[in-house]
Amino acid sequence: MKQLVLDLGAEPAHSLDTFQVGENAELAHLMHQFAQRASREHFAYLWGDTGAGKTHLLQALAASPGSRYIPFDAPEDQFVHSPDVTLYLLDDCHCLSPQRQIDAFALFNQIREHGTYMVSTGPVPPAVLQVREDLRTRMGWGLVYEIKGLSDDEKIAALTQAAEARGLTLSASVLPYLLSHFKRDMRSLATMLDALDQYSLETQRPVTVPLLRDLLLQENQQPEPKE
Repeated sequence: MKQLVLDLGAEPAHSLDTFQVGENAELAHLMHQFAQRASREHFAYLWGDTGAGKTHLLQALAASPGSRYIPFDAPEDQFVHSPDVTLYLLDDCHCLSPQRQIDAFALFNQIREHGTYMVSTGPVPPAVLQVREDLRTRMGWGLVYEIKGLSDDEKIAALTQAAEARGLTLSASVLPYLLSHFKRDMRSLATMLDALDQYSLETQRPVTVPLLRDLLLQENQQPEPKE
């Protein structure tokens, strides 16, 4: 039987409408304002755990005209203000190299000078981010939001909705088992849902806990009890 490989690094196309809001309603509203360049604030910094949705939001905003998504390892020319870009999206600021921190500092100043917009992200608030002091100050210029994770019930509801959209029928215990024995961020969970769908089709078996357990074992993802 062909082994299914879980590509947990793959990023599907994102939109603001597919962001699982949970307790982040105010933040979601703000991101729609940034997409329309209608926010009174021109800077926003988003922080939260891995898988909370930071990159999802930036890539969703990148779909709006006049936007530029800037990963931490982007080349120098991506950190230069351009007249055809009105929204800059700087991801994983904690990973910026010393030179890119200098470039990012200059970009913040250029954005403020031209009245354009910036959304940046990191794992912790700007005040404790391990970057240059002057860059930390720039990241705190505007609004700072923590992206709050979904509760287990919200994750199950979101995954159930995603399964229904695929026409995938899950036994009632599958999603609680998945949350207890697999990575808990939504990106990984959604990727596993895709793999379950494919594995179910290939094996002609319904999506039940035994099927999920088989897939976890097959992928060398030994089930581990939730801490």
